[in-house]
Amino acid sequence: MRNVPYLKQKNGNWIWDFPSELNMAVQACDYWGSKSPEKVCLKDFTNIDQPILYTYKELRSFADSIAFELTKRGVGIGDRVGVLLSQGIGCAASHIAIWKLGAISIPLFKLFGPDALKMRLNDAQAKCTITDFEGTNSLLPNEFDRLIFDNIENTGEPFKTQSTKADTPAVLIYTSGTTGLPKGALHSQQVLTGHLPGVSMSHNYLGHDQDCLWTPADWAWIGGLFDVLMPGLALGVPVVAAKMKKFSPKDTIEIISRGKVRNIFFPPTALRILKASDVKINGLRSVACGGEPLGAEMLEWGKKNLKITINEFYGQTECNMVVSSCNADKEPISGLMGTPVPGHEVNILDSDGSPTLEEGEIAIKRGSASMMLEYWRRPDQTEKKFKGDWLLTGDRGRFHAEGIEFIGRDDDVINSAGYRIGPSEIEDCLLMHPAVATVGVVGKPDRSRSEIVKAYVVLKPDHKADSLLSETLQDFVRKRLAKHLYPREISFLDELPMTITGKVIRKKLREKAILESK
Repeated sequence: MRNVPYLKQKNGNWIWDFPSELNMAVQACDYWGSKSPEKVCLKDFTNIDQPILYTYKELRSFADSIAFELTKRGVGIGDRVGVLLSQGIGCAASHIAIWKLGAISIPLFKLFGPDALKMRLNDAQAKCTITDFEGTNSLLPNEFDRLIFDNIENTGEPFKTQSTKADTPAVLIYTSGTTGLPKGALHSQQVLTGHLPGVSMSHNYLGHDQDCLWTPADWAWIGGLFDVLMPGLALGVPVVAAKMKKFSPKDTIEIISRGKVRNIFFPPTALRILKASDVKINGLRSVACGGEPLGAEMLEWGKKNLKITINEFYGQTECNMVVSSCNADKEPISGLMGTPVPGHEVNILDSDGSPTLEEGEIAIKRGSASMMLEYWRRPDQTEKKFKGDWLLTGDRGRFHAEGIEFIGRDDDVINSAGYRIGPSEIEDCLLMHPAVATVGVVGKPDRSRSEIVKAYVVLKPDHKADSLLSETLQDFVRKRLAKHLYPREISFLDELPMTITGKVIRKKLREKAILESK
């Protein structure tokens, strides 16, 4: 496997062989900072007319300065630190600085509102959060300590990176589920290495001369942080940063052209927007896409308009980049998301937990280097995620000779525009509104977003169901949680389908939403 350290073949199988010490800060920064300090690692196109190029020497200097500041605040091994920053040198350097300390970084979306941030930071028992003036003024609740990146003095003094091991906890990424609040997937220092084979495959073996990576996906998402930013830095491939307020074909074309981008990870929704605008892009060497199946029509459009075969890949926050296609090896087949990536054993299990050639649950065997250690402070949820040596994805699939077919999800998670959204957090938010008696949230099929968030609401007495209230409830969720979490449709019902114990039967609501979409 090209460009992937610590992955070896033994008796025909790929195995991980990690050294006694491993730290992602060394892999993504210090190694290149020593070997090729003047090599460009980041191209910041936040101001598209005045891009800023950063070298590994500068990245290392920023990271070391942040590490010193965190040390002054008492941050040490195992402490949790939030990173509430958009694409840019600050976000990259902050994660690296936290790992230098042997601490645990928490990627946080700028899309989140105060309630969503508070929940995650409280659950993680975060020591502080690195943010900017926007984050501290309008997003981050006052009770949390914050370190303003813009105020950090870059002294140039080197910081000695803490000695850590492959299984040392390093990053806590919150993911939505079907029950309860979002859970934190705790990953170790080996997670970056675990992503490299799949990232390499999905970009037709990343690391060619003139390769340059970009994604419009936020770096707070595992797809932005570990499918693009950190692998690019670790492999010596320049990464483009661009804070797009809203994805647009015009800006996309300009960023690709000016940034000399050759390799892109597009979420499915971004591709649909480009297709709807009939965009044509030349000069790309690879386009990767994950999050949901694309279908034959989108793949054909990619060949025609992007002049490239789109490589699909599969994974979850709990264990990512485990299946991928690679058209440098063979032409992908529509309907199949690829083959298991070297270093990751993927199988289909039947209801008894045994491998099957029939339809079953997609599962990943323990030993995958991109697999989480556990759900943070949730041993019961961690136990439920595994069956013996297998991590259960909750997704249905089937093995074929040419690869794995993705059939659908086995749970209630809503897959909207590449985001996996849990209904419980949205329901909990809506229940805080004085007009709402009870609510059920499901995904409704949508042509452009795969699914949209749909809320079925039962109102308290003396509240009128009308469009004004719908807009009020949407804005309530948008402001308190995040812009991508608000229900794009709300229907008012007299009652919801319930179990005897009072639990909303989401299956019946999904069936209703499907009928409405036809």
